[in-house]
Amino acid sequence: MKSLRHFDVIIIGGSYSGLAAGMALGRALRQVLIVDSGKPCNEQTPHSHNFITQDGKTPEEIATLAKQQVEKYDTVKFFNGLAIHGTKTENGFAIQTATGETFRAKKLIFATGLRDIMSHLAGYAECWGISVLHCPYCHGYEVSNEKTGILGNGEYGFEFSALISNWTKDLTLFTNGIATLTPQQVQKLESHAIKIVETEIERLEHTQGHLQKIIFKDGSKTAINVLYAQSPFEQHCTIPETLGCELTEEGYIKVDSAQKTTVPGVFACGDNTTRMRTVANAVAMGTAAGMMVNKEIVLQEF
Repeated sequence: MKSLRHFDVIIIGGSYSGLAAGMALGRALRQVLIVDSGKPCNEQTPHSHNFITQDGKTPEEIATLAKQQVEKYDTVKFFNGLAIHGTKTENGFAIQTATGETFRAKKLIFATGLRDIMSHLAGYAECWGISVLHCPYCHGYEVSNEKTGILGNGEYGFEFSALISNWTKDLTLFTNGIATLTPQQVQKLESHAIKIVETEIERLEHTQGHLQKIIFKDGSKTAINVLYAQSPFEQHCTIPETLGCELTEEGYIKVDSAQKTTVPGVFACGDNTTRMRTVANAVAMGTAAGMMVNKEIVLQEF
């Protein structure tokens, strides 16, 4: 143990949601520590969209300005490092970092995001967030009417094809093997001129993350500019689980409308709690979490 310090609140995760929570708590005059390892899940994404006043800026631009604004609040401190362990104490919680520091707080907020698990398909990881996309609301406008594919099958493949058809009419569903669509789904897709390709994919050909072609295992190929895909994920931080926080069936941290987890005194916000993975939503949830944590402390100590 290299040091021991006490705070009202420790926020684990210093990206958009964690910074928003920190600002709300700083404005409430709380002693706050934000612990961040500097590995946001969207670090490969060129630009952020659908966030009013910040549309088109890079994720780094938004995060840098946000941190500068939060740093103006004297009661909010930052620790550059990785939180690896958390325990319940008599008066709150203790958080230990990878370098041996231990910090204590009355309350915890986890704004730790998710870790996307990349497909083993060659080229997939290099294109993720650039031309292999997960959200049309974040990126669809910029690639509208381009030659677009969806990597998926079954119910997901069908539903996402319907959604993406709003942005382009040059659309192909790549099932990467035998399609599991129902005859009714096939008929519906074909009626909207959405092509279905079942040939297995060997790799994605790209230039610095920008898709050029899909290369199939049978040696054939097709030109493509954009590919929508759904990657599995896992929690970026396992401390909430070790403290006893419940997860939903999908793998998100379970929270109520006040961003409270199932463990008293522990809150969570941002991508680790919701399907709605947008910067704007992360900021909104972080602000709410900060306000709710402060209110809980006030009511408990008044």
